[in-house]
Amino acid sequence: MNNKIWLVTQREYLSRVKNKTFILTTLLAPLGLILFMAAVVFVMSRGSDTVKTINVYDPTHLLEGKLETSRENLKFVFDDSDLDKQKQLYEAQTISGILEVLPLKDSLSTKYSLNYHSDDQLAMDESYAIEESIERKMRDFKLKKLNLDEETLKNIDTDITIEPFTIFEDKKISSITTMVSSGIGAIVGYAMFFIILVYGSQVMRSVMEEKINRIVEVLISSLKPFELMMGKVIGVGLVGLTQIGIWMVLMPLIFIAGTMMFGFDATSMPEMHTGSIPAQDMISSQDKIAQIFFEVKAMNWYKIIPLTLFYFLAGYFAYSALFAAVGSAVGEDINDAQSLTIPLMMPLMFAFYIGISAINAPDSSLVVWSSMIPLLSSIVMPVRLPFDPPWWQIMISVVSLIIFSIALVWLAGRIYRVGILMYGKKASFKELGKWIFYKG
Repeated sequence: MNNKIWLVTQREYLSRVKNKTFILTTLLAPLGLILFMAAVVFVMSRGSDTVKTINVYDPTHLLEGKLETSRENLKFVFDDSDLDKQKQLYEAQTISGILEVLPLKDSLSTKYSLNYHSDDQLAMDESYAIEESIERKMRDFKLKKLNLDEETLKNIDTDITIEPFTIFEDKKISSITTMVSSGIGAIVGYAMFFIILVYGSQVMRSVMEEKINRIVEVLISSLKPFELMMGKVIGVGLVGLTQIGIWMVLMPLIFIAGTMMFGFDATSMPEMHTGSIPAQDMISSQDKIAQIFFEVKAMNWYKIIPLTLFYFLAGYFAYSALFAAVGSAVGEDINDAQSLTIPLMMPLMFAFYIGISAINAPDSSLVVWSSMIPLLSSIVMPVRLPFDPPWWQIMISVVSLIIFSIALVWLAGRIYRVGILMYGKKASFKELGKWIFYKG
């Protein structure tokens, strides 16, 4: 590496990794993610703490004086008094609402409605809970009406589970392999998108600030524009690698903590030779969690990790070089960057949404071709890696991304060398095209 590029790289890297914000976000991000997920689960499980007393007006006694739901904050009181009197109770704020059970027009009808009298709407989950409870009541009513036996109906229903069996012995999969692969692919896809976007934007902001503050005029006097651009791109990229490296160290620790929290050792799980674990062996939730941890451990991380790092570096270099070129083309008005960054964001956003599609259909034609197209492959292929795509697709993707990234860096360098010293003129795409072929 050119000594001048190394000096710029060192300056960009050290100025960022010593920043308190970087240290805090790097160390606390994994913990924050776990706390966020725990908080979401806690909030969703808790629901509302406010107890709602609902009078049930059931003149036909269809509900037989009993209504229970999964929501602990709903209390039902059956009251056969006049509906107008019950509305007076509501006006006195004694009750939260009145559930009016209407007479059945047809006992075998598949449609039935009730009236809920209140000026305050029921929460969506509260409404679903009440509807499900009444559906069970209606089901029991119809069973009695038709003289059907509950046990007979239970025997009619069959719980179907598809258990995979591999043909080649070197393949090891289970019934939850797809779920684990989808989860890992989703995490990698989201991470790649945001890391490339965040660090690419940092390169652009750094270039813009130095140009607007005229610092770049001093720097250009001692080094070439391309050297300055590459130093910034490499320096910020190393910051991203440092952050990813720290997270890769922290994640196994979180993995170990998770196994200890659930009280099992994932390393003691039985090997899967045919790829199948019978459904009857996975009854308890702890067994399912243990199997998930085993699946994560069984992933081919020797292939996933190096290739993911490659796609990050290649994708980052391609996008950050373009972001640097945009930063160099911006004049005194920073808002000019918005119109120039939109075309850069389009393929990044497109790749992001294809990556979401890849989670559910990793072998669809759109996903397969997108994972081999440069600018899209840097996000789409990492999502597919946990699903073990063919090596020939990976090689085409790698080679095409390398060639395209080199071409984009060269293209961005041509724009950067002219734009970084250009002031007082608003750059358009036509102008940027001229800068590419500018001689001097």
